[in-house]
Amino acid sequence: MSEVDRVIHEPARLLIVALLSGAKEADFLFLQRETNLTKGNLSSHLMKLEEANYIEIEKTFRGKIPLTLVRLTEDGRAAFQSYRKTMNGLLR
Repeated sequence: MSEVDRVIHEPARLLIVALLSGAKEADFLFLQRETNLTKGNLSSHLMKLEEANYIEIEKTFRGKIPLTLVRLTEDGRAAFQSYRKTMNGLLR
């Protein structure tokens, strides 16, 4: 278990990374709806993932409405693939 990536292993962050792995990007409201996290809790988990360089966050506007877009970085994709391999190995 010592080789498990603790940043991704936390259940809420694992769900966020899994959702992002299947998409080019996702907006904050989509992630909030899919994870059932509060705004503050989701923001906190996104901050941890951003600090690890697993995601990048882009704040922009759609018309006059604020829009926050989140996408996995190459490091994030690699970390998720590594996490999956590690977990598959542990579960065998």
